[in-house]
Amino acid sequence: MSKLCSIILAAGEGKRMKSSSPKVLSEVLFKPMLKWVVDSVNDSGIKNICVVAGYKSEEIENYLSFANIHSEIALQKERKGTAHAVMMATEFLQKNLDSDVLILGGDAPFIDSKTIKDSYALHKRENNSATVISAKLDNPYGYGRIVRDKDSLKLNSIVEEKDANEIIKNITEVNSGVYWFKVADLLSVLTNISNNNAQGEYYLPDAICLLLEKGKSVNAFVSDSPEIVMGANDCMQLYDLNRIAKDKVLNSLMNDGIRIPFTDGVIIGTEVKIKRGTTILPGTIIDGNTSVGENCIIGPNSQIHNSIIENNVVFNSSYCKDSYINSNQKIGPFDTVINNNDAFGIQF
Repeated sequence: MSKLCSIILAAGEGKRMKSSSPKVLSEVLFKPMLKWVVDSVNDSGIKNICVVAGYKSEEIENYLSFANIHSEIALQKERKGTAHAVMMATEFLQKNLDSDVLILGGDAPFIDSKTIKDSYALHKRENNSATVISAKLDNPYGYGRIVRDKDSLKLNSIVEEKDANEIIKNITEVNSGVYWFKVADLLSVLTNISNNNAQGEYYLPDAICLLLEKGKSVNAFVSDSPEIVMGANDCMQLYDLNRIAKDKVLNSLMNDGIRIPFTDGVIIGTEVKIKRGTTILPGTIIDGNTSVGENCIIGPNSQIHNSIIENNVVFNSSYCKDSYINSNQKIGPFDTVINNNDAFGIQF
């Protein structure tokens, strides 16, 4: 998938988040939502990325540089809808005219590389001009519904909640806001998208309608992960994302043989590596680029950040940052602080 490209929409202010930073820099499990999306795009094999920034765009650019994320930047000075954001990346699209482009929001962190790869396989197999990634929800309220042709089961239209009748409202398949397009076909309709709506904005789903009107092949790929549609517009929704992400990480670790007898106050970042036989006790936070060896006891009431913990370490009620702890050490309790690139190897 190395010849493919992606546009990540990251211009939103997120007023309801009541934050001084762009919405996509709000963190889920210690990692900005934008980084979640970039990681999934990169993990699917797509390295050619354009990020469309807007509100406090300099913060987006600074973060991308700090995180060593290689991408082009397009600026959306006025936020006039998703299609308008894509229009701001026209130069990027023109440079990738013979490619396919993945377009997705930077504030929906649970899109995963498997869904990206599998949806692209459908996109290519059916030679589609556009492929929408969809999901089925028990409660689809508020989402655009995927309406399929009764005979071919291909996508017929996307109908927003406010425009849906009662029959369409009963459809549980919804638009995730993630799309594959043939770049040339997208450019052929992009400037024809109208802002003749109540909000006066240009919406990307209208490109799907225009392609269908031209007789182009369009379909929807149904993801088996309903969480991909989830984003955050306020702190309560951000809490929901953090809760789901935390549970996913802890469940994965326990399935790998990590003992977490009680999950109370246990928070572990996505980049943390822990080996089998280790026990994590309540009130423990582990984040950053941290690795923990075998048969350790970490916690209770401990925090480890960007550190290496070797095997058979007991780490009790202590704090550790940017450090190395050799095997067979007992750290704590209560008053131990290790940081500033310390290498700890003295037995208590």
